[in-house]
Amino acid sequence: MAKSVKTVWFCNECGAESPKWEGRCPSCGAWNSMVEERVPAKSKAIVSVGKGAMKSVPRRVSEISTVDEPRITMPSEELNRVLGGGLVPGSMVLIGGEPGIGKSTLVLQNILSIRSRTILYVSGEESATQLKLRANRLGRVSDNCFIVTETSLENIFRHISDLQPGLLVIDSIQTIASDAIESAAGSVSQVRESAVQLLKYAKESSVPVLLIGHINKEGSIAGPKVLEHIVDVVLQFEGDSNYMYRILRSIKNRFGSTNEIGIYEMCRRGLREVSNPSEMLISRGDEDLSGTAIGVTLEGARPFLIETQALVSTAAYGTPQRSVTGFDSKRMNMLLAVLEKRVGFKLLQKDVFLNIAGGLKVNDPALDLPVICAILSSNVDMVIPHGVCMAGEVGLSGEIRPVTRMEQRILEAEKLGMTTIIIPKNNLKGIDTASRNIKIIEVGKVEEAFRALFGK
Repeated sequence: MAKSVKTVWFCNECGAESPKWEGRCPSCGAWNSMVEERVPAKSKAIVSVGKGAMKSVPRRVSEISTVDEPRITMPSEELNRVLGGGLVPGSMVLIGGEPGIGKSTLVLQNILSIRSRTILYVSGEESATQLKLRANRLGRVSDNCFIVTETSLENIFRHISDLQPGLLVIDSIQTIASDAIESAAGSVSQVRESAVQLLKYAKESSVPVLLIGHINKEGSIAGPKVLEHIVDVVLQFEGDSNYMYRILRSIKNRFGSTNEIGIYEMCRRGLREVSNPSEMLISRGDEDLSGTAIGVTLEGARPFLIETQALVSTAAYGTPQRSVTGFDSKRMNMLLAVLEKRVGFKLLQKDVFLNIAGGLKVNDPALDLPVICAILSSNVDMVIPHGVCMAGEVGLSGEIRPVTRMEQRILEAEKLGMTTIIIPKNNLKGIDTASRNIKIIEVGKVEEAFRALFGK
């Protein structure tokens, strides 16, 4: 008698199947990623090639009509910006982030403000009472939002058939399990099967589906990589739980750009949109202190000013310390080597501490110049003049290299009341600066930037 259940090995990274365990996945090459699961044995289907076997018909590209589908505008402008203008009907959006970062809060406070359509919120982690308490804390209670606590995929589709929602939320995809598969919820086969069935429903009914997903210890979406390929949009909710700022970043978007970000502030009544992050990331203290430089950085396509803080002191022990928060530590070590070799500042026996204000993590190369200026300011204990900001990449030979979107950076600095901006040479090609009310200083070497700041 043929077995009704068989054992299959799945790759956690790509979801590839294998009849036996292998140390390295033959599909994606990942090591030690194979997990064992029990799935029902399926007979091979016979492919029919007769008449009437296929409903789809191949068409020429020129014959396909394109219609701009109306998007569903979300109450949060930051979320609309990251999505590319709103939710597309029939799309499937995956939102991932660390535990407690605010994924469920972000989704709940948005759907509770939608009055134009019926919403079904499926919770596999929290009870209905917990969600009601959160809704009360957010100060938003809606009669259009229906909440059900369910983890069975078949029961979820029964609720969908009864309610006929205009928007579906699954919190979270790792808790959903199908009765057709014997493995536990969160396994590779369960996550893949649930995502495929939900995608089929979204495309056939034109109802957008929001999935909330877990992440692993590396920070990527938990489960098989095929989950990110199935969905239309992947959003990452980032931020340190010890700080109040959160960044919503687009990793994949079939309907818009992945260069946009949304910035939120965690408050007592939920997440508040930060429309102008520059004003919140720059201290407005009257006392001028050394070791502080204002940099003009880009997060996606959005420029804003950020405060870079550095502290340089004599090493108390034999080995000097290098501590970095919000910036790449290897990048800072490279910049310290440039200061030592090319400029002549002796920092070998000194402790260097670097901090990006606000708890943000910045990877923009244009922050190189503010970092070395803040380090130098602390080293010589001289204050950078008030109203001066800067942007530029530092090369290994000590040159200041051009950076992208300089016109946007200058406009942002001018809008925030900055009087002077230091930028790389030859970074103003094709940019009209005659009408700008901000002084622009072009520098080609690190020494020129120091002379522009301190007049030496």
